[in-house]
This record gives sequence, structure tokens and C-alpha cells, in this order.
Amino acid sequence: MSNFLFIPAQYKSILDPNRTEKAIKFTKDVFENQLSAELRLRRVTAPLFVIKGTGINDDLNGVERPVSFPIKCMQETQAEIVHSLAKWKRWNLKKLQIPEGFGLYTDMNAIRPDEDLDNIHSLYVDQWDWERVIAPEERNLDFLKRMVHKIYSVMKRTEYLLFEEYPELIPQLPDKITFIQAQDLQDQYPDLSSKEREDRAAKEFGAIFIIGIGGALANGEKHDGRAPDYDDWTTPTESNYKGLNGDIVVWNSVLQRSFELSSMGIRVNPTALQNQLTIAGCEDRANLMWHQMLLNGELPQTIGGGIGQSRLCMFFLRKAHIGEVQSSIWPDQVLQTCAENKIILL
Repeated sequence: MSNFLFIPAQYKSILDPNRTEKAIKFTKDVFENQLSAELRLRRVTAPLFVIKGTGINDDLNGVERPVSFPIKCMQETQAEIVHSLAKWKRWNLKKLQIPEGFGLYTDMNAIRPDEDLDNIHSLYVDQWDWERVIAPEERNLDFLKRMVHKIYSVMKRTEYLLFEEYPELIPQLPDKITFIQAQDLQDQYPDLSSKEREDRAAKEFGAIFIIGIGGALANGEKHDGRAPDYDDWTTPTESNYKGLNGDIVVWNSVLQRSFELSSMGIRVNPTALQNQLTIAGCEDRANLMWHQMLLNGELPQTIGGGIGQSRLCMFFLRKAHIGEVQSSIWPDQVLQTCAENKIILL
């Protein structure tokens, strides 16, 4: 496991631990309320774990191990801690009969034991998981961009209201977010890794939305991995591009690097699901309960995503380490290095 840490030169947190805790709550309260109003989402209660083998859990890149345990009073049936609620939300929209143009959001908490621990990755994951019902004709790039603009406007408002409360936290987000195709980034910087390409673009524009993540680019490589059964990364859009999903990435001035705040997208329909399962070599998933519901037309068409709660707080509060805004477990070496460099972990 990598424990790489980047220590900013002469770093000192703008807010002390007590003010940090208050600012975390303020940030989360403001953002949650603004997001709910902007996207017309109602809050729902979400599970911490689901039954293994139903297809409801998020498989992420397909290699991360979920935390699992047997249930004594259910004949040792195996349950899994959720990786995210990407597919559960869609099932719940059907269950609650939420109409087109409206949706839900929830607090998602997860444990990812295979995470490489560094400044921005923790064993503990917390995010706002959201999902909204859309009409079939809204499965297009223009609609995706409209939703991105809405979410970015919520980020901008939250940053400003936080500045009103804590004047030391000077706003940094640009007025507008810039849309970039993953293929165009690869064409522009063919000799750089996908992470290095993100760094270049984020530093230049301040805030970007990278479109089309999950499918192979022209060089045969992926910009980043995506599971085949929630985001649509294969549907053709315009000018030979593919994909109705992407990431909101900003420039982090403290860490001097690109910084992902959200992953989102229009979800697969039956055609895209079958196509992506084939590409990923996961055709057997089509027999799982959730996938059968989708293939049989029993689930609504949706758009959705996750927005990192600790990531958002880390960015807005100008922190150098995610452990400054959440409580988790860290190796002794990380604890010692942070203490030596005035990085106060919660």
C-alpha cells in the first residue's frame, strides 16, 4: 500500500481544529440544501450494506474488495458494505415512484480497504449520492452539461457563503466550468499520463468537466476506469465522441494538482448496458437481479453521481490532507509526518 504524502511548503491550516469542525458542518449544510433545491432532490435514508450477489453494489473498477460479513439470523447470508449507491439509487427511484424531473440524494458512507492512502484518499469514503429521473429524450450531451452547470453553481454559491462566514477563505473557483472531452485531452498531450493531462487542464482553466470516462481512447487506453453498469460511456454523442458521463475537476492551489470533486453521468439504458458488459467481459452480470430489472425496462432512465463530502470540505477549507476534515485510520508513518509538518488530523 502506497502512503505517499505531499507536504506543501510552509503549510499552516487557515482554520484551527475547533473552527475547522464548525466550518465542516457549515459547508455540508449549505451545500446539501443548495444542491437539493437546484436539482429538485429529496433526501432519503440509505443502506450501509446490501446483500451480496444482487448486483446492487457498485463494483467500481472491478478489482476493489468490498468489506463483507455473514448474517447470523439469515443462514449466514453474506452482506457487503456499499462501495457507492450508484445502482441502489435507481432502484429506489422506482420504489418511491419519483416522477421525471425530480430525484433523491443521500449521505453515502463506505469503507474501501484497498485504497492507496495519500493526501486525498482514505479508507473511509463519504459523499452525497444523488440520482434524478430523466425523460428518454434527455439522454444527450446538452442535458448532461446543463446538470453540470447546476452543480457547479451550487459549488460557487457554497464557496461564497463560506467566505462570508470565514473571510480568510478567499474564493478561488472561476466563474465558469470548462468542458473538455477525454479524447481531446489525450490528443493535446499524447505523451502525458491521464493524471498529468488533468493537471495541465485544471491549472489552465481552474475548473473542468472531463467528458467520456470509462471507454478506450484512440490510443487504446482509458482516461480512467468506470464500472460497465451505471454510467454510459459508450453512446455516441457528437464529432465521433462517445460517452455521457464525466468528472468535475478543479485546481487545488494547496496541493498544486488537479482535484476531483464529483463523478457523474447519464446512466446506462438496456442497449448501453449490454454493450458495456460485453466490452468489460462481464456478460454474466446480466443475470443478476438488478441488471435483469434494467434490461426488462423496469427501472427509470436517470442521471446521477457522487460528490465527495470530505473532498469538498478539504478544497473549500484549503486543507492539505483529507484527514484534516474526516476521522479515519492512518499508518504510524503518516501520523508522524503530518505531525512534524503541522498537519493536524482529526
